[in-house]
Amino acid sequence: MARDMGPVLKKCRSLGIEPGFLGIDKKSNRTFARAGKKVSEYGLQLKEKQKAKFIYGVLEKPFRNMFAKAEKMRTGTAGENLMILLEMRLDNVLFRLGIGRTRRESRQIVDHRHVLVNGKCVNIPSYTVKAGDVISIKEKFKSAQRYKDILEVTGSRLVPAWLEADRENLTGTVKEVPSRDQIDVPVNEMLIVELYSK
Repeated sequence: MARDMGPVLKKCRSLGIEPGFLGIDKKSNRTFARAGKKVSEYGLQLKEKQKAKFIYGVLEKPFRNMFAKAEKMRTGTAGENLMILLEMRLDNVLFRLGIGRTRRESRQIVDHRHVLVNGKCVNIPSYTVKAGDVISIKEKFKSAQRYKDILEVTGSRLVPAWLEADRENLTGTVKEVPSRDQIDVPVNEMLIVELYSK
């Protein structure tokens, strides 16, 4: 499986993202060398796409497919739909529920077959959850030290209003599909739409 294994803080600096959006507590004091240079319109659009791909851990081909799916949806704009589809990925929902410290860790938890959606094992991180879905960790893994460590780190993390988390039992429910203003990701999706519509 292809993955972006590059240095995370360096990428955060170059894209202008706070590491907190990835669930990382570290801070970087260094500034990026090209900070003062003028960026073209295409450069701005490309940067927004790279930001979204990096935050959600999605590679180019699946990202493009997701955009095509967002365009075909009957409600909302393509940009808003894209952000909602990214937010509804199973690995992201686990991260939002606080069952993973980062989206990368949440993806690994799904890959290792620890996750049940409505009582069925799902090992596809890009699986799109729906309103009403119940996500839980398999019973045999709940007492693992790994999850105690995770909850220690994510205990104070706020759970979005569209999700309901039961951290004691490592379960969560998707109450509704989030609206764009409930997604706190610093991405201007209109620039991504402009980039793909060229």
